[in-house]
Amino acid sequence: MLMIKLRILLFLLIFFASGCAKNTKENISTIQEKTQELEMISSYNEAYEALNSGDLFFATKKFLESEILYPQSEWAPKAALMASYSYYLQNYYTETITNTERYIKTYPKDDNLAYAHYLIAISYYESIEDEKRDTGPLIKAKKKLEYIIDNYKDTEFATDATFKINFLDDILASKEMYLGRHYIKKGKWIAAINRFKTVITKYDHTIFTEEALHRLVEINYNLGLIEESKKYAKILGYNYQSSDWYEKSYIIFNIEYNNKSNQQINKNTNKILKKFKKLF
Repeated sequence: MLMIKLRILLFLLIFFASGCAKNTKENISTIQEKTQELEMISSYNEAYEALNSGDLFFATKKFLESEILYPQSEWAPKAALMASYSYYLQNYYTETITNTERYIKTYPKDDNLAYAHYLIAISYYESIEDEKRDTGPLIKAKKKLEYIIDNYKDTEFATDATFKINFLDDILASKEMYLGRHYIKKGKWIAAINRFKTVITKYDHTIFTEEALHRLVEINYNLGLIEESKKYAKILGYNYQSSDWYEKSYIIFNIEYNNKSNQQINKNTNKILKKFKKLF
């Protein structure tokens, strides 16, 4: 009997000892986590104050440090995204895109994904220079803006994305027009036609559609492709009859009209000269 009691006592001692050790470890772990979170919050606040005061380089550094201190915290994705925003304010668009893409992969279920995609789109958008240079950022910006419209259509980001896409289409169309005119000067008619066709098929809602149609009328007429030229002239007349480009296309097919216009100009000039003579 005594031996049984001793065994039970030994078992209880071992049980409570292990329980105390487990509790102690849990308490230590909890304290460490709370300490890490407090350090992170402190670092985040320091970064936020630096951002507000205009010290963007220090703010970026502290936001990234905050995320590293306690990556399991709910503050971690916020710190990562704020670091991206700090990069953006410094016009470091490549760093903004890289860090934001990392944020999206690391925190795929975060509530601020719409903003993250928007920040990437705007970074590409801000990288655009003009229609004569690299269109890489422009194409990437449009693709990301379309993604926002498709996936976050009820947000303010989607509204702004729609506006910016229209602007980007104007730039893309202007590039096509620039290249088309360049090919005309070089006598590369097929290359020019392809550029102008791109404008009327992909960017028909832009301000360059009228000129593109006229250029197609002009080139095809000069190449002897009269029916093809008439086809584009009809489209231009049906949609833009009151435009200057339609008048120019009309002149190509109506030499008599052209002559009358010149006669009218000469008459106006003569009238002005006669009035001028009366002053003496």
